[in-house]
Parts: sequence; structure tokens; C-alpha cells
Amino acid sequence: MRVCELKQKEVINICTCKTLGCPLDVEFNCKTGKIEALIVPVPGKMCGLFGSVSEYVIPFSCIRQIGEDIILVEIQEEKFLRKE
Repeated sequence: MRVCELKQKEVINICTCKTLGCPLDVEFNCKTGKIEALIVPVPGKMCGLFGSVSEYVIPFSCIRQIGEDIILVEIQEEKFLRKE
């Protein structure tokens, strides 16, 4: 699977059954070449135009399943929210 394919999938938190959005970017380890986290912008915030820029940084270990259309994650949203 390519990174561009991950960006087209909707991320859903199985703890709250809430849609978090689609991944905007990924963090990866240069030494191992493995994905470390998905970066998902907080819905409703576009390029900082409507408030501060916030995003979820979801560790790869929190991903429970990757399907054809969705990515299921198990997170406490406030714990993985990063504000810039």
C-alpha cells in the first residue's frame, strides 16, 4: 500500500465511533523506513483560517485495522491532539 492510498481513507476512532477525517501526512522513521504515525487535521480547521491549527498524531500502534475505505484507530482523542 502506498502513502497516497492511505490519504484517501477515512479515519474512525472505535472508542467514540467518531470520524476524525482523512490523513494529511505520515511520520516515518528514516532509519527503519517504517511509518510511525498518521497526521490527521482536526475537522473544521482549514489551513489555520478558522482558528489555531490542530491535528491528531496517531501512533501506528493505535491502528486496529486498515480496510478499503477506512482506517480504524483506538485512541483517546485529547491525548493525541497536537495544537500549533
